[in-house]
This record gives sequence, structure tokens and C-alpha cells, in this order.
Amino acid sequence: MSEEMSDQGGQVRPGAEHVRLGMVGAGNISGQYLETISRLEALELVAVADLDLDRARAVAETHGAAAEDLDGLLGRDDVDLVLNLTVPQAHADVSSAAIRAGKGVYAEKPFTADVASGCEVLRQAREAGVVIGSAPDTVLGTGVQTARAALDAGQIGTPMSATATMVIPGHEAWHPNPDFYYQPGGGPLLDMGPYYLTTLVTLLGPVRQVIGAAGALRDERVIGSGPRAGERIPVTTPSHVTGALVHTSGAISTVVMSFDGAATHASPIEIQGTAGALAVPDPNRFDGSVSLFRGGAGWQELPVAAGYREAARGYGIADLLWSGAFDGDPLRGRAQGELGLHVLEVMEGLLSSATAGRAVDMTTTTERPEPVPLSSAAHPAAAQRAR
Repeated sequence: MSEEMSDQGGQVRPGAEHVRLGMVGAGNISGQYLETISRLEALELVAVADLDLDRARAVAETHGAAAEDLDGLLGRDDVDLVLNLTVPQAHADVSSAAIRAGKGVYAEKPFTADVASGCEVLRQAREAGVVIGSAPDTVLGTGVQTARAALDAGQIGTPMSATATMVIPGHEAWHPNPDFYYQPGGGPLLDMGPYYLTTLVTLLGPVRQVIGAAGALRDERVIGSGPRAGERIPVTTPSHVTGALVHTSGAISTVVMSFDGAATHASPIEIQGTAGALAVPDPNRFDGSVSLFRGGAGWQELPVAAGYREAARGYGIADLLWSGAFDGDPLRGRAQGELGLHVLEVMEGLLSSATAGRAVDMTTTTERPEPVPLSSAAHPAAAQRAR
């Protein structure tokens, strides 16, 4: 593939068939990306970096890549894009370093740890003319995209409102080191909110204003498994967040994200319209059933109609390639950094609103991503150009 690539990392020549990746961070989530990379010809892993060099070596050896420290990875001419799987607090620093090295970036969620650093990273990428993308890419699968197709076909009339609900007990029962989930930067909103909010923006468009309320049922949690079982950890961030999102389209979404409840029987996401309603599957998955309600017909499951079949984490990177983001127009593609930054500001705004007791206007926006046609998992409709 060297004939299709430029000599400088970060720039893929028009017509390139795959992107050469340098993965930074080889923790738990990396396994899902590595599985996708191994089965998609569009993606090639060439280097791995991690603070634990032994872990980087083990992953690199297994996947036929080179183990590097961060500087070594960024200095490689055969790395086109840095897959940033570091902890959220490191996202901005690693992404900025990659951009300075002339590399594209795809960051795990959240885009960065805060909106200010996210705006700076996005500015740097735009000035450098490199591709920048952001997880989650679950919205590219058949679940959310089938719901999107139904909306775009007018099957529920004009979308008026939505509900997004996630209620679970929290992670301390099973996670051996759950401290992060109960500290600033964690909590149910920043942990799981990106999946729900990215879905709402994909379906209903960007948000112009948010109103939030938040609290914590308990001021400490007890670790339930592993070597620290029985240890009490403090809760210093809201463990229950609810709020309203006012979309620029006029639709209003209600969000509930909680680590304080036992369970919920509500659909993960429901969209209500003037002529019907949609039940959307778990936005942390790429597939799932979509149900349509229209008057006397009751709830009916819809056939799969759109999205990448058998998609998994990493399809957002492949979509950037397939959409033409590396063909000289880095703004193409659906999993754009602009979308990740907007979702981050929605979350930050909900928490700020809860503290201040007033509505918060958004300063960022994004285009509603283009729909994904129903496509083969390994060979999508490459002619579809998304912006």
C-alpha cells in the first residue's frame, strides 16, 4: 500500500484502500478495536504504545505490529492516524501531540476531558488539515440507523420529543477498581451519556440549550469484588443526572442517567412524533430491534433497513476512509470530532446547569450526520460520500 500513501503520516492519497493506525493505549477497550482491525481490510495496525511497555509489546506481537513509546509512534512515517485509547484526562495531550506530528486522530469517548481542551484540539486539527474523529461509533450500526431511516421516511410524522433512560446500580459490584466512576470526570453521564446523546443528535440534530439537575444517593460506595472487596470509596461527582435538551429542530429530549437505581423497564431511547413513535435499541450496541408505533397497528418491529451490518468499535475510523475524509477533505465522515465535541458540551452543560440552577446555551454545534445506507460489514457502499 505504500504506493497509495504519501511519505508523511496523516495524509492518505486519494484512492487509498486502508488507513495505517498507531494505537496509543492498550487497555481493556483496545481488544474490541483490535478485533475490528483484524477483520477489516480498511484498517491496518502498524504500531502500539502504552505506558506499560510490556503490555504494548504483548499486543504488538500478537497483532503483527511494532511496540513503541509515544514519541516513537508519532515519529513513524507509516502511521496515518493515531487511535487514542488513553484515559479521558490524557485525550487532549495525546491528540494534540499527534496533530503536531501531522497525524490524523480518532479518540475514544469522551472527545476530551473538558470542552475548553476539546475546542483547542479541534482548532489544531482544522489548522493542520488532518482528520479528527471521535467515538462512539455505535450510531453507525443497524440499530440506530434503522431508526434514522424510519424518521427520515416520515413514519412518525414530525419528531417532537424523545426520552433517553439508563438506570443501573453502578459498577462497584463487579469492577475491582471503580473509583474513577465516582470522581469528577466520571459518573453515569460522562461514562454512558456519550452513547445516548450521540444517538439523540444523530436522530434529532444538534442541541442549542440544556437544563439539568443532578445529585448523589450515597456519599460512598463499597467495592464488591477483587482484592479490594469491602473497601469504601467516596462519591464526589453526581451519580444521578437528569435533564432536558432543546434541539435546534425544536424537538425536546429528556435524559436520565443514573448509577443510583436497580433497573428500568423503559426503552433505552424513544422518539415521539406527531403520527407515531419509535423505540430505539441500546445505543451502546451496534444492532438491536427497532419498533414503530402507528395508531391502531400498535407496536411493530421494523426490518433492518440501514447501517453497517456486523459493525463494531472501530467502524468510525473505517467510515472516515470510506466517506473520503482522507481524500483531501478531512470534514467528511460521520464520526467527526466536531460531533464528539458537541456531545461533550451537552454533558458539561447539563452538569453546569445542575450546579447553577439555570439553562445553559450551547456554544458549539454540529451537522446532523448523514445516514448510513444498509451496507456489508466488510465492503460498504464506498460511493456514498458523507459530510
